[in-house]
Amino acid sequence: MAPTFRNYLLFGFLASASSAAPLAQAACDRTTLTQAADAYISAQTAGSLTPLQPILDTSWTYTENNKNISTASSVLSKKLTIDHRRTNYDLTTCATYTELIAATGPYVIGTQIRHSASGKVSSIDTIASTTGSWLFNATKTLEYVKAEDAGWTPLPAAAQSPREVIQAAGDAYLDMWSDAHAHEKVPWGTPCVRLEGSAYTGKGSANDSCQPGIPSNHNQAPNTRRRYVIDEEMGSVSIFCVWEHMVSLSFCLLFEMVGRAEFMLLFLSLK
Repeated sequence: MAPTFRNYLLFGFLASASSAAPLAQAACDRTTLTQAADAYISAQTAGSLTPLQPILDTSWTYTENNKNISTASSVLSKKLTIDHRRTNYDLTTCATYTELIAATGPYVIGTQIRHSASGKVSSIDTIASTTGSWLFNATKTLEYVKAEDAGWTPLPAAAQSPREVIQAAGDAYLDMWSDAHAHEKVPWGTPCVRLEGSAYTGKGSANDSCQPGIPSNHNQAPNTRRRYVIDEEMGSVSIFCVWEHMVSLSFCLLFEMVGRAEFMLLFLSLK
């Protein structure tokens, strides 16, 4: 049986030309990852690194919208009231993907956290979207995302796909801008809805599709510098990359595989 997806597609864009950093891999457990993700939420809520300090590696790095910057000038320095939070876990590479929405910030944020062999946080990689970003309206995005929350539950073991299959599906989506045949490798589902910024394509129909609006020009620069967080239990992959055909903007994709594509969320930052 072909893999089926529930797609949650999350895009963020910001001009950048920074190079890819190596992705640390370590043996770890869910408890370690959960504690770090929770500490990150506490730090973002407080606008302070203090909750994270005990678990940061001595050589840890912070990246925001594909740029290595000081946390003092980052979104992490802002006190935000978090209205929505979801975290997915990658126990193979010892990493998490956390999605945040702060309607009054306003911000929509995606963050990948990676751990060193010691279990400490080695990197925090964030894509942050706010006022002025493409189709940005955090309140509307929050409304639609909350409506999908009930569907985000762990998959039965028999329904889980290998991480290689999950990654290949995400890569196929990102390859559509530079490969005329990539769309043929994406396991599209029906119904499927796409949330682009705050614009929701679903009509509540059994025939809702995520294919309308996919790239028709396949001669564009490829999406490079891909960073993955793959959660087999949730059937999800978060991919951060550089959208080179749009002045090297940063790009974030998240979807969940439960058969075929059912839901996609996209957000962009143009600042």
